[in-house]
Amino acid sequence: MAFTPLHDRVLVRRVESDEKTKGGLIIPDSAKEKPAEGEVVAVGQGAKDDEGQRVAMDVKAGDKILFGKWSGTEITLDGEELLIMKESDILGVIS
Repeated sequence: MAFTPLHDRVLVRRVESDEKTKGGLIIPDSAKEKPAEGEVVAVGQGAKDDEGQRVAMDVKAGDKILFGKWSGTEITLDGEELLIMKESDILGVIS
């Protein structure tokens, strides 16, 4: 894939949730919520501060992250559904 986000934007692949509950019930696709967990695919170079200096990004490709339920814009690249969002939409990194 030849896509690089600009400035402080991040390209994210959603991590799919479980098909079953802990009790063994199967969750149909129509009842599933979109997961708010993902993996960073690519990051931009970072935003610029008031003096024109780049501010380094806190996340990097490969990081597992949590983000807000309504964060980002859904896009399709090479047939794969991804999200592009600002770094500020990311709630945290899962270690």
